[in-house]
Amino acid sequence: MVHLSRLVTLTALLLPFQALAYQQPFLSNSGEELRLIQTSDDSPARWLSESDVNQLIRMGIRFMDITENQDLSALDVPARFDIPRKPTNQKLVKSYIRQLQTEPMKQALTKLTSFKTRYYKSETGAASSRWLFSQIQEIIDSSAKVNVTARFFKHSWPQSSIIARFEGTEEGNDETVILSAHQDSINQWLPWFGAAPGADDDGSGTVTVLEAFRVLVNNGFAPQRPVEFHWYAAEEAGLLGSQAVAREYRRLGRKVVGNLHSDMTGFPGSSKPVYGIGMDNTDPELATFVKKLVEQYATIPWKEMKCGYACSDHASWFKAGYRSAFNYESDNLESNPNIHTTRDTVETIDFNHCLQFSRVVVGFAVEMSQVKSTHSFWW
Repeated sequence: MVHLSRLVTLTALLLPFQALAYQQPFLSNSGEELRLIQTSDDSPARWLSESDVNQLIRMGIRFMDITENQDLSALDVPARFDIPRKPTNQKLVKSYIRQLQTEPMKQALTKLTSFKTRYYKSETGAASSRWLFSQIQEIIDSSAKVNVTARFFKHSWPQSSIIARFEGTEEGNDETVILSAHQDSINQWLPWFGAAPGADDDGSGTVTVLEAFRVLVNNGFAPQRPVEFHWYAAEEAGLLGSQAVAREYRRLGRKVVGNLHSDMTGFPGSSKPVYGIGMDNTDPELATFVKKLVEQYATIPWKEMKCGYACSDHASWFKAGYRSAFNYESDNLESNPNIHTTRDTVETIDFNHCLQFSRVVVGFAVEMSQVKSTHSFWW
């Protein structure tokens, strides 16, 4: 919830800047590069300086930086695919989820949070991305029985996004299933160089998805459709990494069956643990299917929650016209008071709670990659 005083401050920030037609970034009077920022679907985008953008972050106001992606929703409409009515691969999925472990997640998150910050423009943000890629490649190299590759998705800033892809067994099928998290972190007071361990936001989602990936690789997962695992750069700066990937996929006419995004999975809060499912800026049919996956493969109940505008990277896929869904650690968006501070450390993480989300990630990868359960259409 944004307090009235914050809204007044936000209005003062936005008024001096007039939304312009598609343009390249330019400089403010103080010499700072201006970025085209949108804070809701209903308000025009505004050109803001980096200082002003950082103030939005400190105020907890969510936004999309659309400077390089002003035409994301204007590109050719992508194909749509039916969603399975219910899970049908319980035996296979349960054989996988029995192998999920908390210790690999803890080890990976301990290393990930040892980087002073994973801010997307920082050297340590780039280094953390390279380290994460090395872990993904190590998992792949440990198994000779799976057709999977990993690559960097480069950006104009130092930190790269990462894409790992299981090739589909059905020849010629490029209908892709995507599981994702964001790898960057931020200190809301000192974005460039302040310590930002980012254990929950979103180190927890990063290792949740990584653990699901590890188990699938180790078991020689051979999906009918291609299945991709994405770890995005620069989420905290306005969903920059995921917007770039979604825009590239849409520009190329890539077919995406659905995206399940995990942002913050390790801090259940003080109430009874639940599995939060975002119901805004997501596809309702896909969200309904995720509920069924939780009922089938997790051991905690789901609860609906609202995340708000530009809450996380699923919003990029939704804006691009693809089906997307969102996982969250509780039904309360404000459940973790530590995020974006030095207090967001690995000691605060409940890895058994993370494991619940890994179970559903595995279920989503298996169930959504079966060709027999879906077909395509144009909307």
